[in-house]
Amino acid sequence: MTTTRDIVTAYYAAFNAGDTDAMLALVADDVRHHVNQGEPRHGKALFADFNAHMTRCYRERLTDMLIFAEGERAAAEFIVNGTYLGTDDGLPEATGQTYRLSAGAFLSVNAEGRIDRITTYYNLSDWLKQVGA
Repeated sequence: MTTTRDIVTAYYAAFNAGDTDAMLALVADDVRHHVNQGEPRHGKALFADFNAHMTRCYRERLTDMLIFAEGERAAAEFIVNGTYLGTDDGLPEATGQTYRLSAGAFLSVNAEGRIDRITTYYNLSDWLKQVGA
């Protein structure tokens, strides 16, 4: 039997591999995606759009990953090692700046073994300082 921890571990392995198709395969059709800034997204299509946008603007690799799981819920703590590739709306101009941020996420997995909630937190003001805002 695949556990919540296994599913979340596979999700973040796909993230680090830049394999958005594998990430999408692990999320539910009705996934709820709550981001640090902005409105939540509901549904796999909007989550796919978000991933395409992130791929255009950022290249990120997560390190120092620690995953806690109990039942259908999980929490992950990690370091985001990134490069700002393309200017994101309302943010400073991208010139290839690199950054390193502490971040965390809360996730839940449904009875079908798909991630149905992802909530991510990081320090935006720290990121802005690192990219020269």
